[in-house]
Amino acid sequence: MTYTVAVSGASGYAGGEILRLLADHPDIEIRTVTAHSNAGQPLIEHQPHLRSLAHLTLQDTTPEILSGHDIVFLALPHGQSGQYTDALGSVPLIIDAGADHRLTSKDSWDAFYGGVFHDPWTYGVPELIVEGTKQREHLRGATRIAAPGCNASTVSLSLVPGVAAGVIDPADIVSVLAVGPSGAGKSLKPNLLASEILGSANPYAVGGTHRHIPEIRQALGAALRRAQGWDADGIRISFTPVLVPMSRGILATSSAPIVDGVSDAQIRDAWQDAYGDETFVQMLPEGHFPRTADVIGANTALIGLAIDRAANRVTVVTAVDNLVKGTAGAAIQSMNIALGLPEARALSVNGVAP
Repeated sequence: MTYTVAVSGASGYAGGEILRLLADHPDIEIRTVTAHSNAGQPLIEHQPHLRSLAHLTLQDTTPEILSGHDIVFLALPHGQSGQYTDALGSVPLIIDAGADHRLTSKDSWDAFYGGVFHDPWTYGVPELIVEGTKQREHLRGATRIAAPGCNASTVSLSLVPGVAAGVIDPADIVSVLAVGPSGAGKSLKPNLLASEILGSANPYAVGGTHRHIPEIRQALGAALRRAQGWDADGIRISFTPVLVPMSRGILATSSAPIVDGVSDAQIRDAWQDAYGDETFVQMLPEGHFPRTADVIGANTALIGLAIDRAANRVTVVTAVDNLVKGTAGAAIQSMNIALGLPEARALSVNGVAP
């Protein structure tokens, strides 16, 4: 069966990456691409690397144009997807790459985003542990999927195994991320100009203000072992992203205290048990740590783990391509699961080097 697809926000970075991956998907026909201010222009003018899609023209983003497809991808800024999802009830599968359907808590939405709160959808990170099972089980047959925030899924994948196994204490998590500016979208912003970021590292959303924090707490809370008496209110995270001069990629360094009485073997087993059989989340050998250069273009999260007994903390370093595993790849991986297709179809573990 061939599924017809419409992609909104097709002139942006996330929309372009969704299109790049879908272009090689044997079960997908990309029929429609839409935009706002760029509507009426050839797609190739805004995505010149997508040569196989040069025949497509950007259309207006309206419910009428998006309807009539088997699958709709929404790659829009936060607060914009909901107006379309409410009007697309007849579409069999919708995948939102924005934030509108990620959070289960209205209070968290109001505090970090504001505006209209929309019902949460099935979260699109298949490898996460959710109360003893993997999130992919919830994605099977799903009709509405919320693709993750790239920073949020990277930190969540880093720490969920330790939280679920009860070997780290989630009340004192510290995460510092080196992030490429493509995660901020394609809109022109002075702080993202090359002259501002080249040769510099720039922290932003410091001091608990980043919008991905409640998404991380939500994912870690879903993994907690209730028998230990922890709940999402007991998850505390200091989260600091830093813009660095690379177009794409995230290198997340996260640490948390070791629970008393836990051995080194138990710690390593927690991560190995979680990801030992996974295709797209891979643990590196002891003493090895990832580089963003190793995951560019791939739907792969590479993880290195260190046990710091002097500080009594576990440190996890995770590298992803924010536009692939962080966004578009996660969306398509989730789509494959929802449709009953091979999970890895049109997705690669191989990066591009140099």
